[in-house]
Amino acid sequence: MSDVIVDAAGTHLDGFLDVPAHARGLVVFAHGSGSTRFSNRDRYVADELNLNGYATLLFDLLTVEEYREDTETGLIRHNVGLLADRLTGAVDWAGTQTSLKSLPVGLFGSDTGAAAALATAAERAANVQAIVSQGGRPDLAGNALPWVKAPTLLIVGGHDVRGLEVNRHAATFLRGENRIALVPGAGHTFDEPGALQSVAELARDWYHDWLRAR
Repeated sequence: MSDVIVDAAGTHLDGFLDVPAHARGLVVFAHGSGSTRFSNRDRYVADELNLNGYATLLFDLLTVEEYREDTETGLIRHNVGLLADRLTGAVDWAGTQTSLKSLPVGLFGSDTGAAAALATAAERAANVQAIVSQGGRPDLAGNALPWVKAPTLLIVGGHDVRGLEVNRHAATFLRGENRIALVPGAGHTFDEPGALQSVAELARDWYHDWLRAR
């Protein structure tokens, strides 16, 4: 794993980049509310993907100053437009990197990060080939949903009644291939034993099916 500085449309953000030998694709992570590149949940999923030949990029969607402000107010984490701009910038940055530019790109988003991932997929339809949402808020992507062409997997905890309702409603606006996958016994944050492993396996299989060189 390497420390990198992601130039996201002029904003420099800290990240972790893992590129296994003979990588088959790149998955860019958009973490959930109040989280950072140090997210244990995202790191767990990233490790599973690395073992299966995928490069992964985990990066902070907010600057240090923004993160401090958000910790006090909780407002910036819900600014999906800003988060999507940063994620889109990261996808563009990856396309300039020698070790990454030839790899097909997938996105993995949690909570509000899932909305950012969908908005980025709509903005960069020619670049993003597959999306996985974990406990996401796809509804917050709003008008971007009908423009998402990339196959989208919406993972929801079996006990997350509200989350299932939100994801089912958002899925009706997606025009591309999509599926809702329930993780039995899991809540919104997938803290239950074995739940995160199920998320990682579902994500791995989705990328196996849809993330490939064109």
